[in-house]
Amino acid sequence: MMRISAVRQYVSISRQETALLAITAVWGSTFLLVHLAMRHSGPMFFVGVRFLVAGLAAALVFRRSMRGMTRLELGAGTAIGLMIFLGYGLQTQGLQTINSSTSAFLTALYVPLVPLLQWAVFRKRPGAMMLSGAGLAFVGLLLLAGPDAVRTGLGPGEFATLLSTLPMAAEIVLISAFARKIDLGRVTVVQLLVAGLLGFAAMPAVGEAAPAFSWYWVLPAVGLGAASCLIQATMNWAQKSVSPTRATIIYAGEPVWAGIFGRLAGDRMSALALCGAAVIVLGTLVSEIRFRPANGTPDVEQIPNENARAKAE
Repeated sequence: MMRISAVRQYVSISRQETALLAITAVWGSTFLLVHLAMRHSGPMFFVGVRFLVAGLAAALVFRRSMRGMTRLELGAGTAIGLMIFLGYGLQTQGLQTINSSTSAFLTALYVPLVPLLQWAVFRKRPGAMMLSGAGLAFVGLLLLAGPDAVRTGLGPGEFATLLSTLPMAAEIVLISAFARKIDLGRVTVVQLLVAGLLGFAAMPAVGEAAPAFSWYWVLPAVGLGAASCLIQATMNWAQKSVSPTRATIIYAGEPVWAGIFGRLAGDRMSALALCGAAVIVLGTLVSEIRFRPANGTPDVEQIPNENARAKAE
């Protein structure tokens, strides 16, 4: 039985959650810009420019707090930056061959992965709703990929995008693990600079050369760099009081925004693919439903989340 207090907890929205809702809409718009930029740039170079710009912007914003960097902050920023590079690098590679709407809905599969990673790292066993959500997400993936995928397998773009969900889920878990132990500004700068430098470092490994100058990749890279600075700083700040599970519920709206922007730009998905996209979003939401026992004892994850929210507000 779900108590009214549990429902009220999920309905009420804190200022941190409002901020996450706002950056989710911004995040959703980035898929289309990256997809268009991939016509003029390679993925690793674009990721390098995007996050180097983001890191320099963050260094300017947080310049007064850069002194006193600790080993923990350097290590946390490096680990999160590695996950950002892997996640966005694979996602950007996938956007070379699939449209922005498909990429966004496939990326949404990282949401059910967050509780699984929490189980592996923190020994928090996933519940029945999480497993149900993962099952729905898998069915949605099959519908989104289409009947040909069963016979021929996923294309390279879809496969790269699916792989990107693993480091993206790890990024959310790491941010929450370190959020209350580090300085927001210093870690934001480190993680963005690490992601950008790794993008450039990966170019020789994948045989990618720097593209010819074109405003078609310069403007999106710089604009997305500024957006990435805002997104990562907001995530680091908000997830000090918003649990990974609750944050992923909010992030589940990202593909919806991406689908809206993609549709406005001319992306067309078949009826079967649209059904699959809807099932993926449903799966991400179902996977995060939490019920209170009849005796009113809150879920284990809810306790620190409520305490943190009380302190934040």
